[in-house]
Amino acid sequence: MDLRTLYLLAIGTLFAGAAMMFWEHRSNPARSSALRTLAAGFAVLAIGCIGALYRRDLPSPYGATLANFIIVTGYLLVLNGVASLNGRRYGLFGAGLLACTVSAWLIAGAAWQEVMWNYISAIPIALVSALTAWEMWRCAAMKSFPTRHIVVGVTFIHAFLYGARAAILPWLVTAEGPPMQAFASMITIYAGVLYSMLLPMALLKVFREEAHGQLLKESMTDYLTRLGNRKRFFEEGARQLQGAGRGPVAFLAFDLDHFKLVNDRHGHQTGDEVLQSFAEIARSVMGPGAMLARIGGEEFAGLLTGEEARHAQALGEAVAQAFAGTIASRVGNSEITVTVSIGLAHYEGPLPSLGDGLAAADRALYRAKSQGGNRVETA
Repeated sequence: MDLRTLYLLAIGTLFAGAAMMFWEHRSNPARSSALRTLAAGFAVLAIGCIGALYRRDLPSPYGATLANFIIVTGYLLVLNGVASLNGRRYGLFGAGLLACTVSAWLIAGAAWQEVMWNYISAIPIALVSALTAWEMWRCAAMKSFPTRHIVVGVTFIHAFLYGARAAILPWLVTAEGPPMQAFASMITIYAGVLYSMLLPMALLKVFREEAHGQLLKESMTDYLTRLGNRKRFFEEGARQLQGAGRGPVAFLAFDLDHFKLVNDRHGHQTGDEVLQSFAEIARSVMGPGAMLARIGGEEFAGLLTGEEARHAQALGEAVAQAFAGTIASRVGNSEITVTVSIGLAHYEGPLPSLGDGLAAADRALYRAKSQGGNRVETA
Protein backbone atom coordinates (compact mmCIF):
# COMPACT_ATOMS: atom_id res chain seq x y z
CA MET A 1 0.00 0.00 0.00
CA ASP A 2 1.14 3.56 -0.66
CA LEU A 3 1.43 6.07 2.17
CA ARG A 4 -1.78 7.88 1.24
CA THR A 5 -3.82 4.68 1.46
CA LEU A 6 -2.28 3.83 4.83
CA TYR A 7 -3.03 7.33 6.11
CA LEU A 8 -6.65 6.96 5.01
CA LEU A 9 -6.86 3.57 6.74
CA ALA A 10 -5.46 5.06 9.96
CA ILE A 11 -7.90 7.98 9.75
CA GLY A 12 -10.86 5.63 9.33
CA THR A 13 -9.87 3.35 12.20
CA LEU A 14 -9.16 6.30 14.50
CA PHE A 15 -12.58 7.80 13.85
CA ALA A 16 -14.12 4.35 14.42
CA GLY A 17 -12.21 4.05 17.70
CA ALA A 18 -13.42 7.48 18.76
CA ALA A 19 -17.01 6.51 17.98
CA MET A 20 -16.70 3.27 19.99
CA MET A 21 -15.27 5.13 22.98
CA PHE A 22 -18.01 7.74 22.85
CA TRP A 23 -20.70 5.05 22.60
CA GLU A 24 -19.19 3.16 25.52
CA HIS A 25 -19.21 6.22 27.79
CA ARG A 26 -23.01 6.24 27.67
CA SER A 27 -23.22 2.78 29.23
CA ASN A 28 -20.31 3.15 31.65
CA PRO A 29 -20.98 6.19 33.84
CA ALA A 30 -18.20 5.27 36.27
CA ARG A 31 -15.61 5.75 33.51
CA SER A 32 -17.51 8.31 31.45
CA SER A 33 -14.89 11.05 31.80
CA ALA A 34 -12.00 8.81 30.77
CA LEU A 35 -13.92 7.39 27.83
CA ARG A 36 -14.90 10.85 26.57
CA THR A 37 -11.29 11.99 26.80
CA LEU A 38 -10.11 8.93 24.90
CA ALA A 39 -12.82 9.47 22.27
CA ALA A 40 -11.62 13.04 21.83
CA GLY A 41 -8.02 11.84 21.64
CA PHE A 42 -8.64 9.35 18.84
CA ALA A 43 -10.79 11.87 16.93
CA VAL A 44 -8.08 14.54 17.20
CA LEU A 45 -5.46 12.03 16.04
CA ALA A 46 -7.61 11.32 12.99
CA ILE A 47 -7.85 15.04 12.24
CA GLY A 48 -4.09 15.31 12.69
CA CYS A 49 -3.56 12.53 10.13
CA ILE A 50 -5.76 14.45 7.70
CA GLY A 51 -3.59 17.49 8.36
CA ALA A 52 -0.47 15.40 7.70
CA LEU A 53 -1.85 14.39 4.28
CA TYR A 54 -2.47 18.00 3.24
CA ARG A 55 0.29 19.78 5.16
CA ARG A 56 2.06 20.84 1.96
CA ASP A 57 -1.03 22.72 0.78
CA LEU A 58 -0.34 25.40 3.42
CA PRO A 59 2.65 27.77 3.40
CA SER A 60 5.81 26.21 4.83
CA PRO A 61 6.31 25.47 7.71
CA TYR A 62 2.81 26.28 8.97
CA GLY A 63 1.07 23.26 7.46
CA ALA A 64 3.50 20.80 9.03
CA THR A 65 3.51 22.73 12.32
CA LEU A 66 -0.28 22.67 12.53
CA ALA A 67 -0.47 18.97 11.62
CA ASN A 68 2.15 18.02 14.21
CA PHE A 69 0.48 20.20 16.84
CA ILE A 70 -2.86 18.44 16.29
CA ILE A 71 -1.28 14.98 16.34
CA VAL A 72 0.60 15.63 19.59
CA THR A 73 -2.60 17.03 21.11
CA GLY A 74 -4.38 13.78 20.21
CA TYR A 75 -1.67 11.69 21.87
CA LEU A 76 -1.85 13.90 24.97
CA LEU A 77 -5.62 13.39 25.19
CA VAL A 78 -5.12 9.62 25.02
CA LEU A 79 -2.49 9.91 27.77
CA ASN A 80 -4.85 11.94 29.94
CA GLY A 81 -7.67 9.45 29.37
CA VAL A 82 -5.49 6.58 30.59
CA ALA A 83 -3.93 8.63 33.41
CA SER A 84 -7.38 9.62 34.70
CA LEU A 85 -7.89 5.96 35.65
CA ASN A 86 -5.21 6.64 38.27
CA GLY A 87 -6.72 10.01 39.20
CA ARG A 88 -3.92 11.89 37.45
CA ARG A 89 -3.81 14.55 34.75
CA TYR A 90 -1.04 15.91 32.55
CA GLY A 91 -2.46 19.39 31.98
CA LEU A 92 0.62 21.50 32.69
CA PHE A 93 2.94 18.93 31.15
CA GLY A 94 0.80 18.83 28.00
CA ALA A 95 0.64 22.61 27.68
CA GLY A 96 4.40 22.83 28.11
CA LEU A 97 5.06 20.09 25.57
CA LEU A 98 2.79 21.71 22.99
CA ALA A 99 4.44 25.08 23.55
CA CYS A 100 7.89 23.53 23.06
CA THR A 101 6.71 21.71 19.94
CA VAL A 102 5.34 24.84 18.28
CA SER A 103 8.39 26.87 19.30
CA ALA A 104 10.74 24.27 17.78
CA TRP A 105 8.84 24.34 14.49
CA LEU A 106 8.81 28.12 14.30
CA ILE A 107 12.51 28.39 15.16
CA ALA A 108 13.42 25.74 12.58
CA GLY A 109 11.42 27.52 9.89
CA ALA A 110 10.96 26.41 6.31
CA ALA A 111 14.62 25.51 5.83
CA TRP A 112 14.49 22.68 8.38
CA GLN A 113 10.92 21.59 7.80
CA GLU A 114 11.79 18.12 6.45
CA VAL A 115 14.23 17.43 9.30
CA MET A 116 11.60 18.47 11.80
CA TRP A 117 8.90 16.31 10.20
CA ASN A 118 11.07 13.24 9.63
CA TYR A 119 12.94 13.16 12.94
CA ILE A 120 12.33 15.82 15.61
CA SER A 121 8.53 15.61 15.52
CA ALA A 122 8.79 11.98 16.66
CA ILE A 123 10.25 12.96 20.06
CA PRO A 124 7.04 14.25 21.75
CA ILE A 125 5.05 11.34 20.31
CA ALA A 126 7.55 8.84 21.72
CA LEU A 127 7.54 10.57 25.11
CA VAL A 128 3.75 10.74 25.40
CA SER A 129 3.30 7.15 24.22
CA ALA A 130 5.85 5.94 26.79
CA LEU A 131 3.98 7.80 29.53
CA THR A 132 0.72 6.23 28.36
CA ALA A 133 2.27 2.77 28.67
CA TRP A 134 3.58 3.66 32.14
CA GLU A 135 0.23 4.97 33.35
CA MET A 136 -1.61 1.83 32.27
CA TRP A 137 1.11 -0.39 33.75
CA ARG A 138 0.83 1.18 37.21
CA CYS A 139 -2.95 1.59 37.18
CA ALA A 140 -4.06 -0.21 40.35
CA ALA A 141 -7.70 -0.41 39.23
CA MET A 142 -6.71 -2.41 36.12
CA LYS A 143 -4.04 -4.69 37.62
CA SER A 144 -6.21 -7.79 37.52
CA PHE A 145 -7.22 -7.49 33.86
CA PRO A 146 -4.93 -9.31 31.36
CA THR A 147 -5.94 -7.06 28.45
CA ARG A 148 -4.09 -4.16 30.03
CA HIS A 149 -0.87 -5.88 28.88
CA ILE A 150 -1.99 -5.34 25.28
CA VAL A 151 -2.50 -1.63 25.97
CA VAL A 152 0.95 -1.43 27.56
CA GLY A 153 2.54 -3.38 24.71
CA VAL A 154 0.93 -1.34 21.93
CA THR A 155 1.84 2.02 23.45
CA PHE A 156 5.36 0.91 24.43
CA ILE A 157 6.14 -0.41 20.93
CA HIS A 158 4.73 2.81 19.49
CA ALA A 159 7.01 4.82 21.79
CA PHE A 160 10.01 2.66 20.85
CA LEU A 161 9.46 3.06 17.10
CA TYR A 162 9.07 6.82 17.33
CA GLY A 163 12.05 7.08 19.64
CA ALA A 164 14.11 5.10 17.12
CA ARG A 165 12.87 7.39 14.34
CA ALA A 166 14.26 10.39 16.21
CA ALA A 167 17.50 8.85 17.53
CA ILE A 168 18.59 6.23 14.99
CA LEU A 169 16.95 7.01 11.65
CA PRO A 170 19.11 10.09 10.82
CA TRP A 171 22.23 7.91 10.99
CA LEU A 172 20.66 5.19 8.86
CA VAL A 173 19.53 7.67 6.21
CA THR A 174 23.04 9.12 6.09
CA ALA A 175 24.50 5.66 5.63
CA GLU A 176 21.88 4.11 3.31
CA GLY A 177 20.44 7.10 1.48
CA PRO A 178 16.85 8.26 0.71
CA PRO A 179 15.38 4.73 0.28
CA MET A 180 15.88 4.21 4.04
CA GLN A 181 13.78 7.32 4.71
CA ALA A 182 10.95 6.00 2.55
CA PHE A 183 11.14 2.61 4.24
CA ALA A 184 11.04 4.21 7.70
CA SER A 185 8.03 6.30 6.73
CA MET A 186 6.23 3.16 5.61
CA ILE A 187 7.08 1.36 8.87
CA THR A 188 5.90 4.35 10.90
CA ILE A 189 2.52 4.58 9.21
CA TYR A 190 2.08 0.78 9.48
CA ALA A 191 2.71 1.17 13.22
CA GLY A 192 0.19 4.01 13.26
CA VAL A 193 -2.45 1.82 11.62
CA LEU A 194 -1.86 -0.97 14.16
CA TYR A 195 -2.00 1.59 16.98
CA SER A 196 -5.29 2.99 15.67
CA MET A 197 -6.81 -0.51 15.45
CA LEU A 198 -5.44 -2.32 18.49
CA LEU A 199 -5.40 0.41 21.14
CA PRO A 200 -9.11 1.39 21.03
CA MET A 201 -10.18 -2.27 21.02
CA ALA A 202 -7.84 -3.17 23.90
CA LEU A 203 -8.98 -0.18 25.95
CA LEU A 204 -12.63 -1.07 25.37
CA LYS A 205 -11.92 -4.64 26.49
CA VAL A 206 -10.24 -3.36 29.68
CA PHE A 207 -13.21 -1.13 30.49
CA ARG A 208 -15.65 -3.97 29.88
CA GLU A 209 -13.60 -6.38 32.00
CA GLU A 210 -13.72 -3.84 34.80
CA ALA A 211 -17.48 -3.34 34.43
CA HIS A 212 -18.04 -7.10 34.38
CA GLY A 213 -15.95 -7.49 37.52
CA GLN A 214 -17.96 -4.80 39.28
CA LEU A 215 -21.24 -6.45 38.28
CA LEU A 216 -19.96 -9.80 39.52
CA LYS A 217 -18.87 -8.26 42.80
CA GLU A 218 -22.22 -6.52 43.17
CA SER A 219 -24.04 -9.82 42.61
CA MET A 220 -22.11 -11.24 45.56
CA THR A 221 -22.65 -8.27 47.89
CA ASP A 222 -25.54 -7.75 50.28
CA TYR A 223 -27.30 -4.58 49.17
CA LEU A 224 -28.24 -3.40 52.67
CA THR A 225 -25.06 -4.02 54.69
CA ARG A 226 -22.48 -4.02 51.85
CA LEU A 227 -20.98 -7.20 53.30
CA GLY A 228 -20.69 -10.33 51.19
CA ASN A 229 -23.81 -12.39 50.67
CA ARG A 230 -24.27 -16.13 51.22
CA LYS A 231 -22.98 -16.99 47.74
CA ARG A 232 -19.81 -14.98 48.21
CA PHE A 233 -19.17 -16.49 51.64
CA PHE A 234 -19.34 -20.05 50.38
CA GLU A 235 -17.41 -19.43 47.16
CA GLU A 236 -14.61 -17.24 48.53
CA GLY A 237 -14.57 -19.07 51.85
CA ALA A 238 -13.86 -22.37 50.09
CA ARG A 239 -10.92 -20.77 48.29
CA GLN A 240 -9.56 -19.29 51.52
CA LEU A 241 -9.77 -22.68 53.23
CA GLN A 242 -7.80 -24.27 50.40
CA GLY A 243 -5.10 -21.67 50.85
CA ALA A 244 -5.05 -21.98 54.63
CA GLY A 245 -3.21 -25.31 54.63
CA ARG A 246 -3.50 -26.84 58.10
CA GLY A 247 -4.80 -23.75 59.86
CA PRO A 248 -5.40 -22.08 62.11
CA VAL A 249 -8.92 -21.24 60.96
CA ALA A 250 -11.88 -19.81 62.88
CA PHE A 251 -15.56 -19.83 61.88
CA LEU A 252 -17.94 -17.36 63.51
CA ALA A 253 -21.73 -17.39 63.39
CA PHE A 254 -23.56 -14.21 64.47
CA ASP A 255 -27.25 -13.75 65.27
CA LEU A 256 -28.85 -10.52 66.51
CA ASP A 257 -30.82 -11.17 69.70
CA HIS A 258 -34.59 -10.58 69.62
CA PHE A 259 -34.32 -8.87 66.26
CA LYS A 260 -37.90 -9.72 65.34
CA LEU A 261 -39.09 -7.53 68.22
CA VAL A 262 -37.25 -4.55 66.75
CA ASN A 263 -39.05 -5.00 63.42
CA ASP A 264 -42.41 -5.59 65.07
CA ARG A 265 -42.22 -2.61 67.44
CA HIS A 266 -40.39 -0.04 65.37
CA GLY A 267 -40.71 -1.09 61.76
CA HIS A 268 -38.44 -2.55 59.12
CA GLN A 269 -36.63 0.72 58.41
CA THR A 270 -35.36 0.74 61.98
CA GLY A 271 -34.48 -2.93 61.63
CA ASP A 272 -32.46 -2.12 58.53
CA GLU A 273 -30.56 0.56 60.45
CA VAL A 274 -29.76 -1.98 63.16
CA LEU A 275 -28.40 -4.41 60.57
CA GLN A 276 -26.28 -1.70 58.97
CA SER A 277 -24.97 -0.67 62.38
CA PHE A 278 -23.91 -4.23 63.17
CA ALA A 279 -22.18 -4.62 59.80
CA GLU A 280 -20.19 -1.41 60.32
CA ILE A 281 -19.11 -2.46 63.82
CA ALA A 282 -18.16 -6.00 62.79
CA ARG A 283 -16.18 -4.73 59.80
CA SER A 284 -14.39 -2.14 61.92
CA VAL A 285 -13.55 -4.43 64.85
CA MET A 286 -12.53 -7.53 62.89
CA GLY A 287 -10.50 -5.66 60.31
CA PRO A 288 -9.88 -6.18 56.58
CA GLY A 289 -8.49 -9.69 57.03
CA ALA A 290 -11.85 -11.11 58.10
CA MET A 291 -14.31 -12.38 55.54
CA LEU A 292 -17.76 -11.30 56.68
CA ALA A 293 -21.10 -12.03 55.08
CA ARG A 294 -24.79 -11.68 55.73
CA ILE A 295 -26.19 -15.18 55.15
CA GLY A 296 -29.77 -14.67 56.35
CA GLY A 297 -32.14 -12.03 57.73
CA GLU A 298 -30.27 -11.18 60.96
CA GLU A 299 -27.67 -13.93 60.59
CA PHE A 300 -24.05 -13.23 59.71
CA ALA A 301 -20.96 -15.38 59.27
CA GLY A 302 -17.26 -14.73 59.55
CA LEU A 303 -14.10 -16.58 58.53
CA LEU A 304 -10.63 -15.88 59.91
CA THR A 305 -7.41 -17.54 58.79
CA GLY A 306 -3.79 -17.38 59.88
CA GLU A 307 -2.70 -15.28 62.82
CA GLU A 308 -6.05 -13.48 63.00
CA ALA A 309 -7.78 -16.82 63.66
CA ARG A 310 -5.76 -17.18 66.88
CA HIS A 311 -7.46 -14.01 68.17
CA ALA A 312 -10.97 -14.99 67.09
CA GLN A 313 -12.29 -15.26 70.67
CA ALA A 314 -11.10 -11.76 71.57
CA LEU A 315 -12.40 -10.32 68.30
CA GLY A 316 -15.81 -11.91 68.79
CA GLU A 317 -16.06 -10.57 72.32
CA ALA A 318 -15.01 -7.11 71.10
CA VAL A 319 -17.78 -7.16 68.46
CA ALA A 320 -20.39 -8.22 71.05
CA GLN A 321 -19.27 -5.56 73.51
CA ALA A 322 -19.14 -2.77 70.93
CA PHE A 323 -22.53 -3.67 69.49
CA ALA A 324 -24.22 -3.97 72.89
CA GLY A 325 -23.07 -0.47 73.77
CA THR A 326 -24.32 1.07 70.54
CA ILE A 327 -27.59 2.92 70.18
CA ALA A 328 -28.58 1.61 66.79
CA SER A 329 -31.53 3.94 66.24
CA ARG A 330 -34.00 6.29 67.92
CA VAL A 331 -37.75 6.08 67.70
CA GLY A 332 -39.46 9.04 69.34
CA ASN A 333 -37.93 9.39 72.80
CA SER A 334 -36.97 5.74 73.20
CA GLU A 335 -33.50 4.36 72.59
CA ILE A 336 -33.08 0.98 70.97
CA THR A 337 -30.15 -1.16 72.03
CA VAL A 338 -29.59 -4.62 70.65
CA THR A 339 -27.11 -7.40 71.34
CA VAL A 340 -25.55 -10.21 69.36
CA SER A 341 -24.91 -13.85 70.12
CA ILE A 342 -21.80 -15.43 68.59
CA GLY A 343 -20.76 -19.03 68.02
CA LEU A 344 -17.08 -19.77 67.41
CA ALA A 345 -15.45 -22.88 65.98
CA HIS A 346 -11.65 -22.90 65.97
CA TYR A 347 -9.51 -25.44 64.09
CA GLU A 348 -5.83 -26.35 64.01
CA GLY A 349 -4.48 -29.21 61.95
CA PRO A 350 -6.85 -30.93 59.52
CA LEU A 351 -9.52 -28.46 58.46
CA PRO A 352 -13.21 -29.20 57.93
CA SER A 353 -15.23 -28.22 54.92
CA LEU A 354 -16.73 -24.75 55.00
CA GLY A 355 -20.19 -26.17 55.65
CA ASP A 356 -19.00 -28.37 58.53
CA GLY A 357 -17.05 -25.54 60.14
CA LEU A 358 -20.01 -23.17 59.94
CA ALA A 359 -22.34 -25.89 61.30
CA ALA A 360 -20.07 -26.28 64.34
CA ALA A 361 -20.13 -22.51 64.89
CA ASP A 362 -23.94 -22.60 64.55
CA ARG A 363 -24.20 -25.19 67.32
CA ALA A 364 -22.13 -22.96 69.58
CA LEU A 365 -24.37 -20.04 68.56
CA TYR A 366 -27.51 -21.91 69.69
CA ARG A 367 -25.86 -22.47 73.05
CA ALA A 368 -25.09 -18.76 73.34
CA LYS A 369 -28.71 -17.92 72.52
CA SER A 370 -30.04 -20.41 75.07
CA GLN A 371 -27.91 -18.77 77.76
CA GLY A 372 -29.48 -15.35 77.21
CA GLY A 373 -27.44 -14.06 74.29
CA ASN A 374 -24.94 -11.20 74.17
CA ARG A 375 -22.04 -13.61 74.54
CA VAL A 376 -19.50 -15.71 72.64
CA GLU A 377 -19.65 -19.50 72.96
CA THR A 378 -16.98 -21.81 71.57
CA ALA A 379 -17.67 -25.14 69.87
